[in-house]
Amino acid sequence: MSGVEMKRVSSTVSREESVFYDTVIEHSEQLYRIAYSYLGNRNDALEAVQEMTCRAWIKRKTLKDPKAFKSWIIRILIYVCIDEQRRRKRSVLTADEQMQEPVTMHNTSRMEMLWALEQVKPKYRHVLLLKYYNDMTLTEIAELLNKPEGTIKTWQHKGLKQLRTIIRNRGDWNDQ
Repeated sequence: MSGVEMKRVSSTVSREESVFYDTVIEHSEQLYRIAYSYLGNRNDALEAVQEMTCRAWIKRKTLKDPKAFKSWIIRILIYVCIDEQRRRKRSVLTADEQMQEPVTMHNTSRMEMLWALEQVKPKYRHVLLLKYYNDMTLTEIAELLNKPEGTIKTWQHKGLKQLRTIIRNRGDWNDQ
């Protein structure tokens, strides 16, 4: 390869990186909010966004429609968050690690809501988190999850119904 050809290839890659970076930055606040709603921890949310960015860059050639970039990276982010949630369930903190965890005062009703959301069937939970914690419309969620809008409405309804039942039963259990 000649020096001119190398420069042209290098210029194309730099331009591609720049467009990719700018597009991710444009959506970074929403990506962070989504990751935080899944993981409930600032550092884990930032790490999830970083991991999503790496995965998206590696798989960027698989994106068929550039107009779908935003929903594509959000979908990748959700998978990263789900992977982290699974990893958390498998790992057990040692006593030293537990001592290093920051102690924060949480609103108990918020903690109970997050606990209740964890009990909701995952496909319903995704809709509830995206709708109520991330202010996405049902149309946006349908596009993101690649499902018909009617399905998303049904999942929202069933998720809210499950959530009410879980909270009601938890309340009954707490009263005993």
